[in-house]
Amino acid sequence: MSHIFPRHSKLNAPVAVSGDGCYLIDKSGKRYLDGSGGAAVSCLGHGDRVVIDAIKAQLDTLAFAHTGFFTSEPAEELADLLIEHAPAGLDRVYLVSGGSEAAEAAIKLARQYFVEKGEPERGKLIARKQSYHGNTIGALSAGGNEWRRSQFGPLLLDVSHIDPCYEYRLREEGESLEDYGQRAAQALEDEILRLGPDTVMAFMAEPVVGATAGALVPAPGYFERIRAICDQYGVLLILDEVMCGMGRTGSLFACEQDGVVPDIVCIAKGLGAGYQPIGAMLCTAEIYETIAQGTGFFQHGHTYVGHPAAAAGGLAVVTALLERNLIPRVQTKGETLHERLVERFGQHPHVGDIRGRGLFRGIELVRDRESKAPFDPSQGIAGQIKKAAFEAGLICYPMSGTIDGRRGDHILLAPPFIIEDAQIDELIDKLDTAIASVL
Repeated sequence: MSHIFPRHSKLNAPVAVSGDGCYLIDKSGKRYLDGSGGAAVSCLGHGDRVVIDAIKAQLDTLAFAHTGFFTSEPAEELADLLIEHAPAGLDRVYLVSGGSEAAEAAIKLARQYFVEKGEPERGKLIARKQSYHGNTIGALSAGGNEWRRSQFGPLLLDVSHIDPCYEYRLREEGESLEDYGQRAAQALEDEILRLGPDTVMAFMAEPVVGATAGALVPAPGYFERIRAICDQYGVLLILDEVMCGMGRTGSLFACEQDGVVPDIVCIAKGLGAGYQPIGAMLCTAEIYETIAQGTGFFQHGHTYVGHPAAAAGGLAVVTALLERNLIPRVQTKGETLHERLVERFGQHPHVGDIRGRGLFRGIELVRDRESKAPFDPSQGIAGQIKKAAFEAGLICYPMSGTIDGRRGDHILLAPPFIIEDAQIDELIDKLDTAIASVL
């Protein structure tokens, strides 16, 4: 008997023993095409010797030094590299061990910033429905997925949630995409005014929504208007790029494509590419200086933040993304993936929408294309497709609750950036097999 506490006690997961490029291999020798990079993590694929050797070399030199006493060379170098390539204005990097930690750090920094700035009345956070920001209490409170939140309701913080920018479901007939984007953004100003502008500290959103909505892309101009509203009312803009950042959507930082610079941005997943647990929160010089010139102490921290081996891995990953021209590759292979999805599923009677950017693509499944009616949640469509795809040798990321946390199903695809056209065809064929077997 295993003594592991698994994610799901009723699933008998196979034992993964090795990785080879875009594939994972289990104990029986079966190969699985990693069509979702786990959870949009394995951007470099499996078995990248450069990254592995960088981590090994760091372990030979220094495994751990607590950041309460020391900094380390790989942490300093990683921070420098990130800021060199970050949107102008971002200036400081706070290293953590994953996405939830990055989100927690961002929320706490926003609060402490206003306390030290002399505006302690600002403590309210606004986020969006159908968002996901992590599983720790603060991050889960910010997330707007009711299925994940429901049983923990009494423990969660009081966070306001506005509608997402979800044109497939929420754009009105005859409304242009641009006009819809402005209307969707207006919900933020309305909520700030409802709560009281002097009480709101931050607005938190994913540039491209990942797990809970399936690569949901904002309407043109949406985030530009969001940025303007935040500026007008002195509210911080926190962008969660844990899933969609680090090249996944075709630029190192996802927000670059929307022409906005956040006050705080969270990254993880692709930052470590699965080789080490690592994440980061980046903030502007103005936020950092407010803390530095005040108490000088960000009242936050975890034991393993800034871990030298994790930082060495992250440094090797970001260097690979930049020096191997992998981000332009994400753009071209992303277009290929999108074209193949449209060719195979564009007229499928149960595919309502195919969306995304770069190698971050989503398929929204419907019972009826014309009415956009979803499948009954009791059918568990997403779970069935995940199981069928896995049996066919494909790892993908189907989820239920796309519309409101209960209704709706989608499939998220986020393959490694090294994927070849033949493997894209393999992905499409195996996904088609899975969908056909279920629907």
